[in-house]
Amino acid sequence: MLAFAIGGPHRAHEGGHDGLASLGWHSGGGRPFGLAGRANAGGRGAGADPARPHKSVYGTLEKVDPSMNAVVMRSNDGERLGWRFPASVVAEVARIKPGDPMIVIYRQISPSEKRVTAVAFPGAAPTALYVNMTGARVLLRSAPGVDGVCGRPEAGPATDQMIPSGGMGEAGGACWCCALADGSCVPGNKTGIGKALLVSCFE
Repeated sequence: MLAFAIGGPHRAHEGGHDGLASLGWHSGGGRPFGLAGRANAGGRGAGADPARPHKSVYGTLEKVDPSMNAVVMRSNDGERLGWRFPASVVAEVARIKPGDPMIVIYRQISPSEKRVTAVAFPGAAPTALYVNMTGARVLLRSAPGVDGVCGRPEAGPATDQMIPSGGMGEAGGACWCCALADGSCVPGNKTGIGKALLVSCFE
């Protein structure tokens, strides 16, 4: 199950269906479309190249609209960004209070295509908790960082954990990644205390 973001360079404006109609939601073949606003570069997974980096958007949760499977956040840059997720993911996000910190981690598939890996809520759990919302069994891999950097080849040995669909796991290392159960990945994302909803795990 894949999440998808707002199409094109559109930013959210007030008005419409409780401020959501003007977001201009798009979908196509289950793949995500473009993300409105800027993003900060993050770690990379196994097999990634400069055209497919992981990136993260930091901000706060603004609202959830289950009728549109929509989640709206306010980025740290002050931009209002909308995302559509499967209903199960939206239901979990609805447990979070508006105004709480929120991070969306995604992979740049092509210049115009982005795919969400996880939606994280710092402080929503006492440990680094990962909830598998992908609909399939996945591999959660964690490893130490090197001088505060994730994904370095000289990092120590990784720890693997298989998480069933709907199950939960914890990352004990400073860095993490996820992949399909028969796949592999390099822990290129920094681990944080809180709850992360795994939306789409891939190499």
